[in-house]
Amino acid sequence: MAALFRSLLPLLLSILFLHHIPAEISATTITLFNKCTHPVWPGIQPSAGKPILARGGFKLPPKKASTLHLPALWSGRIWGRHACIFDASGRGRCSTGDCGGSLFCNGIGGTPPATLAEITLGKDQDFYDVSLVDGYNLAISITPFKGSGKCSYAGCVSDLNTMCPVGLQVRSHDKRSVVACKSACFAFNSPRYCCTGSFGSPQACKPTAYSKIFKTACPKAYSYAYDDPTSIATCTGGNYLVTFCPHHH
Repeated sequence: MAALFRSLLPLLLSILFLHHIPAEISATTITLFNKCTHPVWPGIQPSAGKPILARGGFKLPPKKASTLHLPALWSGRIWGRHACIFDASGRGRCSTGDCGGSLFCNGIGGTPPATLAEITLGKDQDFYDVSLVDGYNLAISITPFKGSGKCSYAGCVSDLNTMCPVGLQVRSHDKRSVVACKSACFAFNSPRYCCTGSFGSPQACKPTAYSKIFKTACPKAYSYAYDDPTSIATCTGGNYLVTFCPHHH
């Protein structure tokens, strides 16, 4: 009997351990889906003090998806890197959204301009948005599933690169195409566009001609630092789908 018990002990311990896991890990998943016609290298940056997921980045081929399990109360941002070349050791560069020349961002943010999908898991409610505050490189959307509450869609599905003002354009190496669109703050680094200094309040920092272009193209995205708070969506107990190039069929 003792021998039988000893042989069953690992199994019993694993069952006990499994029953304790759900308290530590939230049931929330976030699926990254690449609907673009080209590969995308998602970058994932946790907020301060939150764990790094999937080493902070990986390659996602066209029409492929990857699902991540989010720890409870996780918060962070996800963006797409474009036109990347990495060697076998994971060193290289991306033409947009690069994070220190590494395949694995490991907590480093993306170099602007990059469209950001931002999410914060709360005890009672999750908050999420798509932000153009750091500019635009790829169309992104966030769609919640199975949650309760408003759980609205957030995103920027227009191709802002096709309507980007000349002063904000980032061009490809051959200069033929616009690969990203800078925010006015990043392009001009002035308090008026960055909502800093004497412009550091919602009352003082109003929409500009540049932020209005972003807002018109993507009404459901944050166009500048003090954009209308309705750009933030909320959901309780949902799972999330982040799609790159959602308008591609």
